[in-house]
Amino acid sequence: MTESITRVLSDSKSMRWTALVLVSLTMLAAYYFVDMIAPLQSLLEKDYMWTPSNYGFFSGSEYMLNVLGFLIVSGIILDKMGIRFTGLTAAGVMFAGGLIKCYALTPYFSNGGFGYDFFNSFWTSMPATAKLASIGYGMFGIGVEMAGITTSRTVVKWFKGRELALAMGMQLATARLGASVAFFFSAPLAGVRKVDGVLQGNVLNPVYFGLALLCIGFLTFLIYTIFDRKLDKQTGEINAGADPTEEFHVRDLAKIITNRGFLIISLLCVLFYSGVFPFLKYAVNMMQHKLGVSPDTGGIISGLLPVGTIILTPIFGNYLDNKGKGASIMILGAVLLTLAHLTFALVPINMAVAVIAVMVLGVAFSLVPASMWPSVPKIVEERYLGSAYAMVFWIQNIGLMFFPWLIGKILEAVNPGVSERIRAGDTTAVYDYTYPMLVFAGLGICAIFLGYLLKREDRLKNYGLEAPNKKK
Repeated sequence: MTESITRVLSDSKSMRWTALVLVSLTMLAAYYFVDMIAPLQSLLEKDYMWTPSNYGFFSGSEYMLNVLGFLIVSGIILDKMGIRFTGLTAAGVMFAGGLIKCYALTPYFSNGGFGYDFFNSFWTSMPATAKLASIGYGMFGIGVEMAGITTSRTVVKWFKGRELALAMGMQLATARLGASVAFFFSAPLAGVRKVDGVLQGNVLNPVYFGLALLCIGFLTFLIYTIFDRKLDKQTGEINAGADPTEEFHVRDLAKIITNRGFLIISLLCVLFYSGVFPFLKYAVNMMQHKLGVSPDTGGIISGLLPVGTIILTPIFGNYLDNKGKGASIMILGAVLLTLAHLTFALVPINMAVAVIAVMVLGVAFSLVPASMWPSVPKIVEERYLGSAYAMVFWIQNIGLMFFPWLIGKILEAVNPGVSERIRAGDTTAVYDYTYPMLVFAGLGICAIFLGYLLKREDRLKNYGLEAPNKKK
């Protein structure tokens, strides 16, 4: 008796990796736009009169609307409408939010253009430019997180049972290449330089470049939808959901949030990511004040973190696919995160120490996501994956919204008068970053504890977190 074997598009190694490249380029554009302002914090203080807490609020605003519920809605949209609709919607929302953020930073708006009087009429401790930029960044944040959960669902769709961790690692590595481009090139694109000891530059130049990248990202995802549609026809799926015969209901969220393993991995996620992304928002400024370097040099040092993840995340992902040990690797990553932040807080810093600490943090940032994201499908039923990833991202976003603002507040509190001196043009004013770095280290210590809880839960429930991802 002869059995016929039907091959689908995802069975082709070249096609599934082509699909991965296309969606990863969309995320590369998004990650550049996320971090392009970070190396320019000093310019924002001088030219736009932003305080550290203003900058912290702006940095956290990317996640604000998601925390208010838009991310959960994104997950439901993904489960009900599928990958193609959700991904294209996400790319469009990112671009619209980017335009608003760009407008807020233009001389036209800051000199009293359309909308300025309204935004200047309330909350006077926050400049009008920062308020409107925060709104645009918040709208962009809806799109980027929607794109993130869509991309995660896409990778599972094409790579489950194959090179899942490696594929997720490659996707994350490509996205972080966008962050590296931001840290390496934002200051040069802005033309940052010192004239008579005063920092000069144009914040808008890297923003324009970011908008161009978002357009390219939209086009690459549009091309991906051609392959996605063909795969759905071959497999008989109506949309990109996991099982079109089982309609998603809002009440199914209860099945996700009552899963103890899911809650632990979500809390581990928020602690770990809050120890990395908010740090990167302040890293260049910290390098300037601790080492006395220029924004260009500070950006290069900080940019080593995502560069390291570009190389290491796929390597660790391949190890997880073949050898496993996902929960143990999360614990190791949390330990390295803690050591890196304690180094910045307590060890006398020079250029070599700073580079080593950033590289250690980069290793940590490779280990944890490479093991964390492929673990979610082992804990949650596949038909709930869109909403499960949305829930993880939503919980993560709470920390990412809160901690940049908190760090800015702490920075002002432990450095009284420094912000005012900097805005007045005092080139000798320096921030002390010891206490903010201790806060980041504390997040790492809590993540270590949660890692052990997750490993214990895996032993009790037999999720297979320590098992290889590849099926024999």
